Amino acid sequence: MSDPMRPRASLRTAVVWDVLREALDRRMKSAGPGGHGPRAVLDVLDTGGGTGNFAVPVARQGHHVTVVDPSPNALFALERRAAEAGVADRVRGVQGDAHGLFDVVERGGFDAVLCHGVLEYMEDPAEGVRNAVAALRPSGTLSLLAAGLGGAVLARALAGHFSEARQVLADPHGRWGEGDPVPRRFTPEELTALVTGAGLAVEAVHGVRVFADLVPGALVDGEPGALEALLKLEAAAAEVPALQSVATQLHVLAERESG
Repeated sequence: MSDPMRPRASLRTAVVWDVLREALDRRMKSAGPGGHGPRAVLDVLDTGGGTGNFAVPVARQGHHVTVVDPSPNALFALERRAAEAGVADRVRGVQGDAHGLFDVVERGGFDAVLCHGVLEYMEDPAEGVRNAVAALRPSGTLSLLAAGLGGAVLARALAGHFSEARQVLADPHGRWGEGDPVPRRFTPEELTALVTGAGLAVEAVHGVRVFADLVPGALVDGEPGALEALLKLEAAAAEVPALQSVATQLHVLAERESG
């Protein structure tokens, strides 16, 4: 079966999708003997899931996905996308945000929670992580994706904006100036501290888009085999701590063990 996350745009999502898919498979198999226990089909929460970049592929794996997003337009696009993919019966969109998460979903009701591109926009990122953890069942998985500080430094410097690159390092939220569209960025240490502080065990940290945002699109599209080679490079670089520190995004996978 073809992978739903492998078109040209997969340069921005492939690493996260590969890690997430494997984590969901493990969680499903741990539900019971042979993977046929009560959690053989998982209940997944996607906070800030927007138009379904991850929700729809997760649903195509057979799981039930609840998407919480503040944008009605995004939720409308999600509904249409899910219908086109034939998974409308497994995807539910509700309007809300991470701050008031339990106004729209139940606590402790999900086998896995996706918190992708959310913490950057919260006044209190720790609250966002705590809410995500509180939505998990006693044994569950958290997939956390957030903007990386080092990637912004590198990108501004390579664009010739050296003062802005230095400002990212000096600013407490990792911003390069008033025009910066990202409210805050994180180091790998900051993200893992948020996760462990909420009581989860970090299983893996990956750098996302280490090279993809820096390589000219014409080079990737114009050279035969370049896209696949870059995808393989991104996958290899994602696990190297020195390269994680300069990634555009950081991904943390964590587990909540039943006890």
